[in-house]
Parts: sequence; structure tokens; C-alpha cells
Amino acid sequence: MATLVVCITIAMVGGSLHVMELGSMRMDEMRGKAGYDVQDMHEHIRAAGEEIYVQEANEKNGAGMRTYTPSEAEALLGEEQWRDVSWMVSIPSGVFTMGSDDPRTNEQNRPAHQVQTRAYRIDKFPVTQAQYARFVAAKNYRPPLNWKDGKIPRGLELHPVTMVSWHNARDYCTWAGKRLPTEAEWEKAARGTDARSCPWGNDMHPENLNTYYKVGRTTAVNAYPQGASPYGVMDMAGNVQEWVADQFSAYPGTPAPGEIFHAKEIDPSYQRGSDEEERLSYYVMRGGSWKSDPFSTYTFHRNYSLPNYASDFFGFRCASDMPAGKEK
Repeated sequence: MATLVVCITIAMVGGSLHVMELGSMRMDEMRGKAGYDVQDMHEHIRAAGEEIYVQEANEKNGAGMRTYTPSEAEALLGEEQWRDVSWMVSIPSGVFTMGSDDPRTNEQNRPAHQVQTRAYRIDKFPVTQAQYARFVAAKNYRPPLNWKDGKIPRGLELHPVTMVSWHNARDYCTWAGKRLPTEAEWEKAARGTDARSCPWGNDMHPENLNTYYKVGRTTAVNAYPQGASPYGVMDMAGNVQEWVADQFSAYPGTPAPGEIFHAKEIDPSYQRGSDEEERLSYYVMRGGSWKSDPFSTYTFHRNYSLPNYASDFFGFRCASDMPAGKEK
């Protein structure tokens, strides 16, 4: 009996040590996937809402700080680069399938349903850091929180701008003479009319996008040409989640519980904007990000956040109505 007890004890201790070793290996793996030094974690913008107080302080105090002059911002890119990142893609009017009936997808993404859109235009790429710099310079707008001393970190000019709230994205689009795309417009531009799950088709190809800490940070908006949508719209899977115009609401016939569409009560003193409904509603984001799991990058997947939140994986692109006479 004593021998049996000793054997059981040794087995339990050995099993516990093995579990601890596996846990340590898993933590090392997770640290290895992080796009920053763990020792610097306290300085890193980690996720939506975690730095909301710092973000709010930057919103209030950032305007007027030293940043680019209009001529300095213009010099960030060459003429051909400006032309490329400013390009808009025309999307024809018509019906497409929005959402999904896949039982494995989140309930808020269901069901699949037919949606009619008018013809419109949408940015070929997410708004880049350089483009946002022109806006900051022209409007004396506050720079994003992750710029260094009011300037874009070196080498990131063609990366999508991040640390932008829904309000910031809307302000930029208005300044540019455009608007945020509707959720339906964004999804149609990403998946076309054949109900595909990814911009390039139905199979996930990791080489076509920046996601799941593969790179550990954003990449240039033109880094994945093989990830183009049927219309030639780029970077609609991974890299940054993109704000759209819509509040987060239920699809007709969705199995999702109604409470997920209602924003959780938070301290109103940290809500930018005077419109009560706008302040207390979730807004939709699409496309997943460099941090997301691959399923979150599917064309029909819906994420959401409060409109004053910002993070290092939130971005956006603009859209506009089709000019008169070219609606078809």
C-alpha cells in the first residue's frame, strides 16, 4: 500500500510539472507572437478600450501640438504613390448576399440575406498614415496617439493609420469630401456577388493577408496584391479592422440574442460627441486585423466597438456616391 501511495504521488507530481512546463511553453509561444517586447507592455497600446483614458486625454489635449505643415505632409509620398493610395474603385448597383448561414459563424453574422445597393465608389486601400497626415496638417487636428512627437514613425507612411476612433474616421472622410462606407457597401466590395467567404474566394490562404500575429504589426496597404477582392479592392481581410458608418444592429431573422446589440453602460464623461444615441451605441467594424484569428477576417464577419474607442488595429477607408450620370 505504501508503495502504491508513493507511486501515485510521484505520478501526480510528475503530471503537475508536465502541465506547468506545457503552460510555460504556451506562454513563451504567445510572447513570441506579440509584436512588442513584453518588458515594454506598459507602453504598448494593447486593445480596444484598454487605453481609453489616455486616448480621451489625447483627444482633448492633442490638437495644436507640433506636427506636419501641409508642405511637409505632402512630401511624405511621391506623386505616383499619392495617386495610387487616393484611387477609388467603382462598384456597380445590384443585389448581393450579405451575411452567412454557416452554423459555425457568430450569431450576429447570420442569416444570409439579399441586399440591394446603389452604385458607389470605395477607396482601393485603407486610409494610410501619410493621407491622415495631410488631414492633420490641414485641419490642425490632433495626431494619433501612437505617432511619435506628432509625426508618423519612420517607415510607416504607407501603413494604414491606426489609433483612430469612429469619430476621427468620420471627420477625415468629411474633410476628404467623402463618407464612411455603409456596412453593406463594405461587404459587397469585399466579397462581390458570389457570396465568397474571403476577398479572393472561399478558401483561407494565409499568404494573402496579414492576420493572427503573423507579422506582429500592420503592413503597407499594398503588401498583399494577391488578396484583392473581385472588384480589385485591397486589404479587406486582415491588417486593420475598418470602421463603417452603421450602428451595430440585428439582421432580420438573426438567432443572435438582442442584448449583444445594446452598448454596455459606461461613464458618459468619457464619451465624445453630443448626440446621445451616437454616444451610447456600438458601431460596426469589418475585415479583421493583424491580431485577429482568421475567422474574424471573413467577408461576412461583424465586429463592433463604441465610437470613441481606438486601438492599434482600428483603421478605416472612405466611400462616396457615384457621380450623377454614372450610377449604373
